[in-house]
Amino acid sequence: MHQPLERPGGGTPLHASNDAAGNVVWYRSINGQQWRALAASNLGWFFDGYETYALILTVGGALGQLLEPSLRGQIPFYAGLVIALTLLGWGIGGLIGGVLTDYIGRKRMMMLAILAYSLTTGLSALSWNWASFAALRFIVGLAMGSEWATGTAMTAEIWPDGHRGKGAGLMQCGLGTGFFVASLVWLFMSGAGEHAWRYMYVIGVLPGLATLWMRAGIPESEQWERVDAHRKATLARKRAGATLDEREQALARFTLVDLLGNPKLRRRTCIAILMSLSTTLGWWGISTWVPPYIGSEAARAGMSAATWASFAGMAYNVGAIAGYIGLGFLADAYGRKRITCLFFAMAFVLTPVLFMWTHDLVPMLVICCVTGFFSLGQYTWMPTWLPELYPTRVRGTAIALCFNVPRFLAWTGPLIAGTLIARFGGYGHAAVTVGFIYLVGLVLAPWLPETRGQRLPEEV
Repeated sequence: MHQPLERPGGGTPLHASNDAAGNVVWYRSINGQQWRALAASNLGWFFDGYETYALILTVGGALGQLLEPSLRGQIPFYAGLVIALTLLGWGIGGLIGGVLTDYIGRKRMMMLAILAYSLTTGLSALSWNWASFAALRFIVGLAMGSEWATGTAMTAEIWPDGHRGKGAGLMQCGLGTGFFVASLVWLFMSGAGEHAWRYMYVIGVLPGLATLWMRAGIPESEQWERVDAHRKATLARKRAGATLDEREQALARFTLVDLLGNPKLRRRTCIAILMSLSTTLGWWGISTWVPPYIGSEAARAGMSAATWASFAGMAYNVGAIAGYIGLGFLADAYGRKRITCLFFAMAFVLTPVLFMWTHDLVPMLVICCVTGFFSLGQYTWMPTWLPELYPTRVRGTAIALCFNVPRFLAWTGPLIAGTLIARFGGYGHAAVTVGFIYLVGLVLAPWLPETRGQRLPEEV
């Protein structure tokens, strides 16, 4: 029988907070180290959000300078290509980082990820043509990719069971906060001249400073430390010629082989990857076009496209931040399945409402905010639910696989959407066509086990 997991640094077991949940306001049951671990994960995702949305906001203007004049009529296609290559790099880097976090630790991998992309993101400001811009964005994607899985595993393993969804939502909202800050910065930066888009990437160098605090300010996951010690001892026994039992054989296998070789885990992974694809393709194939769509509608009304695109980005991400947090809190209260299905269904319904049925600018911003709550907020199902489906020995690898493999397909979303926009001559029909992908997540979510309030599995 498992013993209660102690809080980092000793003291009351983490699970004791669940027993007291009825008598203590939830946030009072979270200790200082747990809050710091959450802050580090949130900060890493905040930086990712800023960097990602800076690309979305600036890619059109950047390509307007970097493309040959004869190609500028095809900016939507080239914008989709640059975003797609960033996403592809993110997927590759994320898979590598997810495996590494199971071997070198949650804290160390997070520090390496943040330092790597803070150093590489500034390189985008040095682009001299569209090909160099696309290549540099791919490199930034490689560096950014590994942060999410590491932060998700760390938060899940350090926060108590009854409040894990809340921790996941508060971590995930860092992405929306980063998106919002990027929109706010661009609102003021967009008027800084022809090099304004370059300044946005120079600002992205600042996250590297966070690693100085993270080195001393956050704990390592005790669950990972226990499994890592056992893994090293098992590998030493294997090298010495000892006979390993079934549990030890699982520990001694490469994490990806172990994950895919277990029928139960393999089935869960296949379902989760398809659900993740639904969320990811919906975001990259639909939501990334919200600012330019509203900007184009403003231009038709004789208003500033750049200003209204910034307003749209901020409105969308205010809703997204609320959605990130809301899904986590709702999942703790009502269950993972029910709330995840609700978010998929609402994202599907709201796509035509925004892109086809609303035309006045102010109502569009309101619908934009509500759409952000469900379409971008739905990402929180992954940091909430995925860690609870996998044992500690493969948790980082598994959640990285589920989160990043869809990018090898979803990176085509911007290309497909860009092509559809060009073919349909507008955003509406293209967005609604891609929006049917949300039905995949809605159909598959009931097939995963409900895990609300359960302890993280040590073995499966």
